[in-house]
Amino acid sequence: MKCVVCHGDDIEAREVNEELKVGSDIVFVPMSLPVCRTCGERYYDRRTIRFLEEVEEKLKGGKLTLHQIGKVLACD
Repeated sequence: MKCVVCHGDDIEAREVNEELKVGSDIVFVPMSLPVCRTCGERYYDRRTIRFLEEVEEKLKGGKLTLHQIGKVLACD
């Protein structure tokens, strides 16, 4: 498989943190995805997209338990 962005052929499965925005919060969802090692382009199949949609629905409904791993502050 060649990368559609850089045309490199160095694509491998990697552990990544997919970011979902819920309100003003960002939730990291750890998963394994094919990623181009040259440019970082990520590739998603239908099952992965559906999984992320389900996680987002559960987050919006308050049906997932989350733990805080850091803090982001904003200046007025």
